[in-house]
Amino acid sequence: MSRPPAPGHPEPAGVDNRLVVGGAALTWRSLPTPTLAEPAAVLARTAVHALTAARQHAVHGTELLLSTASRVDAAMRTELLDAGFTVSVLDDDGVHPSAPARPRAAEPGRLWLLTSGSTGRPKRVGHTLDTLTTVRADQPDRTWLCPYAPGTYAWWQVVTLSLTQPGQHLVVVEPDELDDWPSVAAAHGVDAASGTPTFWRRTLYRDADALARVPLHQVTLGGEPVDQAILDQLREVFPAARISWIYASSEVGASIVVHDGRAGFPVDWLDRQTPGRPTLSVRDDELVVTSPYHGAGLAGPIRTGDRVQVLDGRVLITGRLDSDEINVGGSKVSAGVVRGVLAGHPAVAWARVTGRRAPVLGRMVVAEVVLAPADPASADTCVPDEAALVRWCADRLPEHAVPRRIRVLTDIPVKETLKSDV
Repeated sequence: MSRPPAPGHPEPAGVDNRLVVGGAALTWRSLPTPTLAEPAAVLARTAVHALTAARQHAVHGTELLLSTASRVDAAMRTELLDAGFTVSVLDDDGVHPSAPARPRAAEPGRLWLLTSGSTGRPKRVGHTLDTLTTVRADQPDRTWLCPYAPGTYAWWQVVTLSLTQPGQHLVVVEPDELDDWPSVAAAHGVDAASGTPTFWRRTLYRDADALARVPLHQVTLGGEPVDQAILDQLREVFPAARISWIYASSEVGASIVVHDGRAGFPVDWLDRQTPGRPTLSVRDDELVVTSPYHGAGLAGPIRTGDRVQVLDGRVLITGRLDSDEINVGGSKVSAGVVRGVLAGHPAVAWARVTGRRAPVLGRMVVAEVVLAPADPASADTCVPDEAALVRWCADRLPEHAVPRRIRVLTDIPVKETLKSDV
């Protein structure tokens, strides 16, 4: 059941922007606004149901946590019910609610995000439509690809752009369309796309020629460490596009935006205080952010849990503190630095670096890689074996950081969040 917009409630500025989802052309205005018992935790069956819930919130300000059913297991569902949410599945047949045992008063305008769970179980972070809307200046007309899982921070970034800015259209791809998204994007005039480095690497690996046929003017990366290799590969495919990488999280919002084509950000951005902008600092090799776009209750300096390295005037984000540092016989190794070296090999499409228990040393460095498809037109094509990749690393890394085992995978692994745990 749907309800009309509240009398006198302003429609979002992007209400007439075009939406393409499931092959159908819609607008925000044409989406229904279902009646939700609030506070509402909505588990959307498809992308169009997620967009419907987003429009409902924009019109009515219903307290909302939005996710896909696959990201909310039985334990999380119980946790949400215990927190007073009505947990509702939203599908083609309407709203299917499960009421909490102890209802609570709703907080109008509140939006809740579930973190990606990279440090354990996902947790709730509170926002509003305003704190999730970080693009406020007028933008050139764009048709954006939205490949993210509904309800994630990255998904809301693209969705709020379309909701609040006229001329920002959306083409939404479902998980089962990810392998063929370039043809969908080209068919619907997509000229801007945002994705994780894994998303871009996977597309380049599977069909670089199809990607090159998408007329992209804006290429955005975020959600994972961004190395120079993927930036250079995208520049080769899209020489005239603006290529941006964004550091953002549910806790601190969008905090860093870089357009210069280089990994990391300039070291002179550290501790620079500008009204209305995040302040970036480093403490004990950890990125610390003070942001006006922070989640509820997280004001002040927030330790992000991301490890950084300062190199050649740039601040590089190498990975999570709890997984990036590998202690090899008392010597510290950054998994992100080793990953960057492997990714720099011309025959490597993707790499993951971890530590494994080892006698005497305690830990040793190991890696998994996916090799780039061989170029049949090149007579010089040489597929490296494990020994060749180890030698490549040995020429560029200290001895204790060289991987002792390198396993070759046949495809780039990706989760629903478009990440691959690098």
